Amino acid sequence: MNLVFGGLKIAAVFVVVPLVIALGLIASQKPQAALKSERGLDFPGQLAKNLEDLPTSPVPMRDGWAMPTRRIDGPAQSPLVILVHGSGWHGGQFSGLARTLSGKATILVPDLRGHGATPERRGDVDYIGQMEDDLADLISASRQPGQKVVLLGHSSGGGLVIRFAGGAYRNLIDGAVLLAPFVHHSAPTTRKNSGGWAHPLLRRIIGLSMLNTFRIHALDHLTAIQFAMPQAVFEGPLGHTATTQYSWRLNVGFAPGSNYKAAIAKLPRFLLVAGAEDEAFISDAYEPLFSGQNSEGRYQIVPEVGHLDIVDAEPTAEAIVGFIDEFN
Repeated sequence: MNLVFGGLKIAAVFVVVPLVIALGLIASQKPQAALKSERGLDFPGQLAKNLEDLPTSPVPMRDGWAMPTRRIDGPAQSPLVILVHGSGWHGGQFSGLARTLSGKATILVPDLRGHGATPERRGDVDYIGQMEDDLADLISASRQPGQKVVLLGHSSGGGLVIRFAGGAYRNLIDGAVLLAPFVHHSAPTTRKNSGGWAHPLLRRIIGLSMLNTFRIHALDHLTAIQFAMPQAVFEGPLGHTATTQYSWRLNVGFAPGSNYKAAIAKLPRFLLVAGAEDEAFISDAYEPLFSGQNSEGRYQIVPEVGHLDIVDAEPTAEAIVGFIDEFN
């Protein structure tokens, strides 16, 4: 009997001690009240383009939340192309590209849950994996019988496309377009803190990851990462649509995760485009990483173009149009 109780005590120690450490790490780090954008991304340059956003319509998700979605109907029997925005912003970043591609496909541009003008809860979702569920619901609600589906994502949106392709819904898509995608903080494609844009709360992240190992998700709503959004954005007409921090569960669900190579391997036929002057990621590192896992890709680096500008660069549109044509 003493041996039994002794074993239980030892087992309890192995559980309790890591949990105490995890909670201590989480409590030791809090979000900053405000971040100064000294080396962030050129969001003011994007605002200066004065692109007229497209109107949104609600698309119901499985839990009843209505995802704001821009839609441009394309030619009959053309593919369905869904444009997935990057971190901190919303589908308005694709206003120009959506119009450019509309003659080749039916275009959908959602504001992902937790983002945009009507986010439900800004910077948060209900559980890890909900963003994938939302994209699956959007496809199911919009796809015509026999219609090909291409998922396009920029930055973290590209990471979500990779995650989607590597998950349970991968059979819902026929192709993917990745514009300067975020892969993982440890991937050879990533600059430190994404070039000064992302500020992860590392101690919190370690602690929350430890809790999740024990299947404890009660603190998944806590902020895990902040973004250095320029003050010019908040002072402009779209300041209320910016998202400056993510919960742990949203941040985890917006990227492929540590097993990103396996997700890359499951991508369908894909196109990857990045700018040679990308401030957040190392463009030359994409092809060696991706081609080592998947032979279905093609790659293009656009000279003299940065991370945000890659979306509206003319060579980007030309490459995407050529790729979409293969699905007609």
